Amino acid sequence: MFHMGWFLKQGFGVQGWGAPWSGVTHMEWMQPDPYIDMAKQLERASFDYMMIEDSLLVHDTYKGSAEFPLRRAYSVPKSDPMPLIPLIAHATQNIGIIGTIATPFIPPFSAARLGATLDHLTKGRVGLNLVTASSHRSAQNYGLEKHYEHDERYRMADEWMEVVEALWNSWEPDAIVADPETGVYADHNKVHTIDFVGKYYKCRGPLNTAPGPQRKPVICQAGGSPAGMAFATKYADTIVASKLGIEAMKGYRAEITERLVRNQRPADSAKVLFLIAPILAETDEEAFDRRDRQRKKEAEDWEARVERMSYMSGIDFGQFELDEPLPDDLLPKINGHQSGMKEILSKGATLRELTKFTPVESIELVGSPDTVAAKMGEAMEEIGGDGFLITNTITRRTVAEIAEGLAPALKQRGLTRKAYEPGTFRENLLAF
Repeated sequence: MFHMGWFLKQGFGVQGWGAPWSGVTHMEWMQPDPYIDMAKQLERASFDYMMIEDSLLVHDTYKGSAEFPLRRAYSVPKSDPMPLIPLIAHATQNIGIIGTIATPFIPPFSAARLGATLDHLTKGRVGLNLVTASSHRSAQNYGLEKHYEHDERYRMADEWMEVVEALWNSWEPDAIVADPETGVYADHNKVHTIDFVGKYYKCRGPLNTAPGPQRKPVICQAGGSPAGMAFATKYADTIVASKLGIEAMKGYRAEITERLVRNQRPADSAKVLFLIAPILAETDEEAFDRRDRQRKKEAEDWEARVERMSYMSGIDFGQFELDEPLPDDLLPKINGHQSGMKEILSKGATLRELTKFTPVESIELVGSPDTVAAKMGEAMEEIGGDGFLITNTITRRTVAEIAEGLAPALKQRGLTRKAYEPGTFRENLLAF
């Protein structure tokens, strides 16, 4: 069997703006109801988790203006996902809920306290997606002149995580006595300072709230670059992966396994979920027709791709002529999403060639639910990996297609769980 999750790529933001069947998303995206409805559907489908992306800026890299992202609702507006988590948890019973935290901008003590609090509120179903952020604009919103260099951010995150884990462990498992007869609530001998002094952080501790049911929330990380993979294989319980094609996916999973073992962790202790965006219909023919129409519309919207490359890289691609060769020194200048931009820049020499490239999330999956389920089973058997993470644009229709169409087909083939095991998010994630 393999695991299933859903990556909300617009975070707690505008969902499906301008997409077919998007309903009144512009009126309701900031309310909890659509996300609660979605979580209930995914829980019926026995998904492991939903992961809520986040970003901390109004981006203006493309043409030096925020006009395009604001007009098109590209990653803005967006609300903080953390207050949404307990609302979803209160309305569900089993599904894990992962929120995103940018490690450079939140002190370790605040993050540890927030994680423990949410773990209690969700009864052991919270996860934290740790990102190092990529934009100078995000850094400037937190008082910095510019963001830290890419690998430096991961060195900082490594030390940040050391502090956070030490705080979660600052209460021994049996520190809470809660004995009315003796009047002792917590044994002070079992609550410890951490007295951490590092290069980037300093913290006395202990945490002033007790660790939650998991003690450590599930940690999620998207490890693409060498620095990202090093961090992910040291701390993550689930890893978000985007590698194009079966061979690349297989190679990535093998490298993650090797790094886990090198870090003295079990080879299956971090579940790698590959990004996918299935295109479904009642028949294969209808699904391919839908794909062709979707691809045509995407190809015509070349400016959206140029803006997205600008955001991902921190370089204004709007400055380049469409049919002139791009500078050959772009990649070393990227301080943002290095692995993703490396993949994109390999697809052509000019900007026009790059905008014609249709990104496919790992593998293309088109067809009826049964056809797509079969392809997913074949791919995962060859990869030897752990599962898939849906990235489809969110509308009530797309969620229903996956949760009520694809998920039953996967269950019928015995590819995914049919029910949850009793226990926490981590226990379900590590059940197979």
